[in-house]
Amino acid sequence: MHELAICQALMTQVETIARDNHAVRVTTITVGMGPLAGVEEQLLKNAYPVASAGTVAADAELIIQLTPVRVHCPGCNKQSTVQSNRLVCSHCGDWRTELLSGDELILIRVELDKAEQAAAALH
Repeated sequence: MHELAICQALMTQVETIARDNHAVRVTTITVGMGPLAGVEEQLLKNAYPVASAGTVAADAELIIQLTPVRVHCPGCNKQSTVQSNRLVCSHCGDWRTELLSGDELILIRVELDKAEQAAAALH
């Protein structure tokens, strides 16, 4: 299950961001994922609690935003959203398309709880 390794790498990124911004904890992590990324959404969700245990993101919510598969057709110079198993231009039907999105796994947003915010909440 390489989703655990992916989550561990994600936690490394998130902890660096939290440390650089003097955060005491992470509240939300948003990841963008395309169907061609080679990652199973449910397995990623299942691996997340294991990878985040003992980190500043231990109680953070993991949000996965699914991104569509988009292609550009050099023939008709148009873009279209297509099925992941059919990368054909939906305008002219040409199969010689260029993938624009749908294969990414990207960290989109990390919401942090900074020390000042935590102290203010106690008063």
